[in-house]
Amino acid sequence: MSDATYTGSDYEAEFDDYFAILKPRVMTLVVFTAAVGLIVAPVSINPVIGFAAILFIALGAGASGALNMWWDADIDAIMRRTANRPVPGGRVSASNAMIFGLWLSVISVGMLALTSNLFSAGFLAFTIFFYAVIYTILLKRRTPQSIVIGGAAGAFPPMIGWTVATGSVSIESVLMFAIIFMWTPPHFWALALFTKEDYSNAQVPVLTVTRGRASTRRHIFWYAVLLGGVCLTTAFTSIGGPIFLLTALALNGSFLVSAYRIRQRGDSDSAADEHLVERKFFKQSLIYLFAHFAALLGDDLLRFFGLLDFWPLVI
Repeated sequence: MSDATYTGSDYEAEFDDYFAILKPRVMTLVVFTAAVGLIVAPVSINPVIGFAAILFIALGAGASGALNMWWDADIDAIMRRTANRPVPGGRVSASNAMIFGLWLSVISVGMLALTSNLFSAGFLAFTIFFYAVIYTILLKRRTPQSIVIGGAAGAFPPMIGWTVATGSVSIESVLMFAIIFMWTPPHFWALALFTKEDYSNAQVPVLTVTRGRASTRRHIFWYAVLLGGVCLTTAFTSIGGPIFLLTALALNGSFLVSAYRIRQRGDSDSAADEHLVERKFFKQSLIYLFAHFAALLGDDLLRFFGLLDFWPLVI
């Protein structure tokens, strides 16, 4: 671009496009859950080191998003929900997205190793590999279970945050992982129920395409049941407390009721069906996850002031 044609708006559009391929909404979830994992860990670290670690974990999440958009550009172009993304929209080339993702991977892992420890850096590298290669390249176009298996990548951040502080993995960090891991399938399947045609047109074998709506709705219900069990178990560990317990009881009760309503719809798919129940459940699931991790922070604050010495530990 020559000086004669360069404008500020051109630069802003280019920056926005490169920022968009990092999947900022997903990055927000990664940053928040990783920060919670770091904060509730039993070992305190320097706040500057902690901030830097979360920044590099976020860059690692962005690297995964960029590599995902590089590989999935062809199917993103087919689906209405993703057709305007920077790569299928022609604003960022697939090769540039790949190079951008690879460089961010190297920078994020290398800098996390320098600022925290090799274990957490290796964990971040494995997470990027898992999402970009295991999920995106190997599983997504081959099996309807890809979202179940691949969901692990999105569940690793609180474990990475925990390892930044402690250098190890514990049952508490595994339970934080399990909450996100069990939450991801019903959250995604609710979305797939009201965007089924997108995945069908792109020939992506999600559960709604391979098993139908009735089976997907049953899966959502039973995953909601199991998810409630994981959350209630977490409440009675060293990172849980009364705030998390009350949050888990209230939100899982509501979540289960919504999942049951979805299940009762069976194979409903009329032309006038706007899938309002599924759309509501999808939005509810976003609040659900953030509220549970915010509750962990609330209990950690009580614990900091010595107000949870009475709390029973069952694990």
